Amino acid sequence: MIIEEINKIPNSFIMKDDLDFKYYVSGTWKKSSSGKTIGIRNPYNNEIVGTVQACTTEEVNQVINVAKENLECWEEKTQRERADILRKAAALMREWANPIGYIMMKEIGKPLKSAISEITRTAELFEATAEAGLQQEGEAIYGDTFKGFGKNKMSMTYRVPLGVILCIGPFNYPFNLTGSKIAPALMAGNTVVVKPPSQGAISPLFFGLILEKAGVPPGVFNIITGKGSEIGDYLVQHPMVNMVSFTGSSETGKHIAKIVEMKPLLLELGGKDAAIILNDANLEITAEAIVSGAFSYSGQRCTAVKRVLPMPEIADKLIELVKKKTMNLSIGDPEKNATIGPLISSKQCDYVQGLIDDALEKGCTLLCGNKREGNIMWPTLLDNVTTEMRIAWEEPFGPVLPFIRVHSAEEAIKISNKSEYGLQGMIFTQNIDLAFNIAQELEVGTVQINGKSERGPDHFPFLGTKSSGLGTQGIKYSIEAMTRPRVIVMNLSEKGKLVKECKYD
Repeated sequence: MIIEEINKIPNSFIMKDDLDFKYYVSGTWKKSSSGKTIGIRNPYNNEIVGTVQACTTEEVNQVINVAKENLECWEEKTQRERADILRKAAALMREWANPIGYIMMKEIGKPLKSAISEITRTAELFEATAEAGLQQEGEAIYGDTFKGFGKNKMSMTYRVPLGVILCIGPFNYPFNLTGSKIAPALMAGNTVVVKPPSQGAISPLFFGLILEKAGVPPGVFNIITGKGSEIGDYLVQHPMVNMVSFTGSSETGKHIAKIVEMKPLLLELGGKDAAIILNDANLEITAEAIVSGAFSYSGQRCTAVKRVLPMPEIADKLIELVKKKTMNLSIGDPEKNATIGPLISSKQCDYVQGLIDDALEKGCTLLCGNKREGNIMWPTLLDNVTTEMRIAWEEPFGPVLPFIRVHSAEEAIKISNKSEYGLQGMIFTQNIDLAFNIAQELEVGTVQINGKSERGPDHFPFLGTKSSGLGTQGIKYSIEAMTRPRVIVMNLSEKGKLVKECKYD
């Protein structure tokens, strides 16, 4: 079936005989001068999906220079013109959702239905970004707020693009979380260079095809592929890159922050999201949210539910409900929409297994799971987890969920806040006043009340504290982050002076 889907793609985009995908610069698809490619294998069955170019630093330099050279032509477009192009791109995404989603399913092992949904969600994001971009406004301020200044001094402020935006997306949402960077960057008048993840690099390449057909001029949008270990530092440190927007691990994000010096950054990093369950919570709703939040895409989400902190009166009943629902999850082939599919690599499986083994050795109770076949790990529940275990603090990025039993809301808050991460938190209770009080104590970017941790809707602010990120995303927030104010101060004549000087004899 993949060949049937690939055959719908124009010849310029891909060399179909060997599924050798090219990189995109100045409106053309090119092979790397290195002669090297990176093989993308299906994590479910290890079959080859395709190859992408292993570009050189010289090619990186060329791509960034092209983006810089074409900044003026894109900035001169009106907001209405840029918005119309984003809307056309959204329509093309919907048209191409099935083949792009199918390829994404093959390259990252995401359930097919979820992969296709990721494409259509990105189309909606592009449309909403177009609408938000048209709402940008400037302001004029008189200087008479401060003593010594009057209405003869006035500032006029409007926003201008930063320049070249480098967008580095993650493997788990390679299309949507790359698109969430591209759309606001283009709407704001920037040019864009995309560096897709090595695993998950194919589906983001479709942005080149889509944006070209939507009317983005050559050179305004470009895609460079290659290993992060070989070109990553060169990309983020390049003097012509004006901003880096990155989604990925906290380790890599911290490394980027150290080496880019004065560049603006948007960093969406890891999390250890804790769900605090109070005694009056609706346990059916809570258990459903926990299972969905913990095991969607096999737990490979920065906003996955990664710790559950239940109060003593309801712990046993809640854990039994969660176990029952977990045991009913489908496991296997992502093409058949199994909820639990492969992790992205055997290395990641080994890491998750290490966390499970550590917890079991230190005395936790295995409720279900702890089974592996290839890159598929069965959903694993661990009870009686203590804070001495690695699983209490480390981000697994896999289908394992620890229960840390607590005796009070104060203890739950303390454990939640002790984490190096601060992405999201959850509170399940029918006491909204208490929920708000607890929410104000949690050191996270977002607190979900009676709902699982998740990203979106896409116009909501999305941010993390501590090791979970830097800056605020969400459509209008991203547009603001990818622009800067330009201030022009008018020094006017004093009131009445101009009239007097203009009188004729």
